[in-house]
Order: sequence, then structure tokens, then C-alpha cells
Amino acid sequence: MKTQKIKQLAAVVGLACGMASMSTFAGTITGSAHDFKAATWNASGEICVVCHAPHNNQASILNAPLWNHTPTAASHTMYTGFDIDGTVGTAPNGASLLCLSCHDGTVAVDSFGGNTPVPTNIDAINANANLGVDLSNDHPISVTYDDVNDTELHPAATTDVTIGDGVGTTGSIANLLLAAGEVQCSSCHDVHNTNAVTGTKLLVKSNAGSALCLTCHNK
Repeated sequence: MKTQKIKQLAAVVGLACGMASMSTFAGTITGSAHDFKAATWNASGEICVVCHAPHNNQASILNAPLWNHTPTAASHTMYTGFDIDGTVGTAPNGASLLCLSCHDGTVAVDSFGGNTPVPTNIDAINANANLGVDLSNDHPISVTYDDVNDTELHPAATTDVTIGDGVGTTGSIANLLLAAGEVQCSSCHDVHNTNAVTGTKLLVKSNAGSALCLTCHNK
């Protein structure tokens, strides 16, 4: 009887350890590049409030989830480069527009919740993360994923795509990487670090050996 109890206890401990090990693959925004609770310009010490708020938010402006950050009003130069079959929007939309509220460098990072921003905090964003308003030399965003006319794209319905670190998430290009059929910043980057790969710039998949690029591009 005693031996059986020991075996049962060992099984429970093993299961708990296994679950703990799996949980290490589940990223959270806490401790990620978007955790601003300790930033000198964030008097609240909260993480989510920089972008979202439960009350008095700007959701009606951007049709975004309880959006709380001042949106960019800049005019952006979109990608017009070589060999693109998808239709590029005349301006960023969707998730990309939200990202650019900080990442185009025109809005102070502490401009949220009705705060009057400190001008120098426009520069608080890391220079490597500041894309500016000229997006012509960056991967196209707010562009349709046209796998019909562009034979060098994998079909959006491809269902064996895996994103994330460790256990990952499997599904189709359309479901995992596109937003309303368009490529956006969120196609490559996970703002909430849910599926982001450790040690990357919140990439949804490691680009070792160009793996992320080749998920969509059939080269």
C-alpha cells in the first residue's frame, strides 16, 4: 500500500512538473519588450494602460480593443517596391496603424489616457524600433495577401503552419498570420508576447534559416 502511494505521489509531481515546463512556453506581456511598468514616463506603473483602458478609452476612434493611446496622424509613404502583386493600401490600417502610434516616432510614448505628453518622450522609443513615416523600405503592411496572382506565395489556406516558441500553435496562414486577408505588423510580431519566440523582437516564429520568411514566401 505504501509503495502504491509513493508511485501515485510521484505521478502527481511528474504531472505538475510537466505542466510547469509547458507553461514556460506560454509567453506573457509581463517582462516583454512591451512591459512599460517601470518606465520613468509611466507614472501609473501599469502595463496595459499604455495601450488599453477599461473606461474612457478611444475605441470609437480606431475601432480597436479599448484603445487608450493617442493615434498617429502622420502621413506615411507606403511600400511601392519591386514585384508585389497584392494591393497595398494608401495608408496603414488595422493593427499596423496601432503599432505606428508609437513606432513611427511622431507620437510621444506617454501620450495615453489623456496625458499631456512630454515632448522628449517622442524619443523614448528605441531608435531601432522607430520606423519613421517612410515605410517604402520596410516589408509591406496593410497589403492584401494575393496568393492567386503571386505564385511565389504559399496558399493562405495552408494548414501546417506552426508559430510560437516551444509547443507553438498550428493552423493556417490565413488564421494565424493575416488580419482580414492582409499582412500587417502582427503577421510577424506578437505585441502581447503570447506566441513570440524568446530572444527575438517578438517574432511569431524564429527566422533562423529564414524560416519565418519562408512560411509565406514560396522560394
